[in-house]
Amino acid sequence: GLGSASFHSDEEYTKAGAKIDSRENILRNADILLRVRKPSAEEIPQFKKGSIHISFLDPFNEKDLIRAFTQSGITAVSMEMIPRSTIAQKMDALSSQANLAGYVAVVIAAERLKRILPMMMTPAGTISPSRVFIIGAGVAGLQAIATAKRLGARVEAFDTRPIVKEQVQSLGAKFIEIDLGETGQTAQGYAKALTPEQLQKQRDAMTKICSTSDIVITTAQLFGKKAPIIITKNMLAGMKPGSIVVDLAVESGGNVEGSRLNEEVDINGVKIIGLGNLPGRVATHATQMYASNLVNFLTSFWNKDEKTFNLDLTNDILKGCVITHDGKIINEMIKNLK
Repeated sequence: GLGSASFHSDEEYTKAGAKIDSRENILRNADILLRVRKPSAEEIPQFKKGSIHISFLDPFNEKDLIRAFTQSGITAVSMEMIPRSTIAQKMDALSSQANLAGYVAVVIAAERLKRILPMMMTPAGTISPSRVFIIGAGVAGLQAIATAKRLGARVEAFDTRPIVKEQVQSLGAKFIEIDLGETGQTAQGYAKALTPEQLQKQRDAMTKICSTSDIVITTAQLFGKKAPIIITKNMLAGMKPGSIVVDLAVESGGNVEGSRLNEEVDINGVKIIGLGNLPGRVATHATQMYASNLVNFLTSFWNKDEKTFNLDLTNDILKGCVITHDGKIINEMIKNLK
């Protein structure tokens, strides 16, 4: 079935007005093609010339794919390039999926940990709460904090952006302050890259916190770049056997030395979880949120009278997320990649 993985029947699609057709016919005839994952470069020549393709594209790392879009005359829209602005919030698929990933990371870690998270006072004695350390307080990190707190854990968090301190504290977590000198965030709202000296200073300060933590969740990513290594093997060696580390950045290189995509690695009794596509583990709501993002994106630029997508390339949102059009790369960030 079309949506069997998220428990939607074919009948639900047809009742909503969709016509079920073969994959080949859809690729060949669709004026606008919506999907989750990027296509292969070999698949693109099958698309209707002049059509619009909308999905996650990973444009910073997919030069051959972007070239194939230009050669086939396809307008390619990258959902991860939707600007982080107030007006674009309702179509920001990267944030909506990161929200789910933060939740799933905590649930998986709690299931793997051979301890309970909350404090319990029982006739058999008192059990202290487990300690959870969240690195990175973006969308995924904040949801991880909120979820761990709801499960009763003692939560600490760190981010290089001092501006998020109040958000962390408002969720009931302790904000760890490390003096790294000048840090901040980019115009897109992402953390700026640290210098090698700042990274080492950060690791030194985190070593003690990791050694007392039962769960560590890393969420630090740099927009369009490889994720920084934050947790080294030396830091892992200082952690308690039975501790759990979840690397949410594993798909973009990983924050944890030794983590491997879609694997669980044991290093000296510390389990490193590097599972990709965590939102897919809550597929029903991942589908609901992504579909909502796509609908909001389409309706924001839809011409009802002409029943066409208004590709206004002077619009800030479209300038940010449209990668190719009319046989050319038009996105400034992607155009200037070295």
